[in-house]
Amino acid sequence: MGMSKETLHLKIDRNTIVTDRHVKLQDIAKMECTNPSILRKLEQKKIYTFSEAMNPKKQKNEKKVFSVLKIIEFIHEECPNVDVSNEGESDFIIEYIPNPNKPKWLNAAKTVLLCIVTFFGAAFTIMAFNNDISVTDIFSKFYQQVIGRPSSGVTELEICYSIGLSVGILIFFNHVGHKKITPDPTPIQVEMRKYEKDIDTTFMENAERKGHNIDVK
Repeated sequence: MGMSKETLHLKIDRNTIVTDRHVKLQDIAKMECTNPSILRKLEQKKIYTFSEAMNPKKQKNEKKVFSVLKIIEFIHEECPNVDVSNEGESDFIIEYIPNPNKPKWLNAAKTVLLCIVTFFGAAFTIMAFNNDISVTDIFSKFYQQVIGRPSSGVTELEICYSIGLSVGILIFFNHVGHKKITPDPTPIQVEMRKYEKDIDTTFMENAERKGHNIDVK
């Protein structure tokens, strides 16, 4: 009777961030096997080195697209008798970030700039929308029909509309300061995740077309 093979369950996320240019299997993959010695051996397996990161003048973020078949090939180099069960992505990205801890003042400056742009952009959009549908004229006519006298420009309608608009925005974006109203993801978080997936998909497709992805031969 032949020796029974061990099964290794492998899971790799679509996009993994590393801070060491020497990438080991344990940096990107989650693995499970009944044989602990196999796990210890594979965890230290080096799978890639970001060569440009060796030059201090070229310390910048880098990305590389991998096929999981290449990782399985690396695993079989170390453990030929292991059956690999892939539980994750078939293609994935390894992103190297040499300096993950950016200065706090830089992050604060970006946040302030983003808030300013968002505030004035949203204000301009709301004003343009109100002007386009003539909200002022509609409120004035509605007020005169219901109350029976001309509107002064600032009535209960305008006040309630302003309060309702603010409350509606807070409820829609599900965020007040640092706290969320409900545990559900905010619309911005949902859109950002969609955007990240689209970016990853485009990057992987471009790398595959140009032959820059790392795959088995």
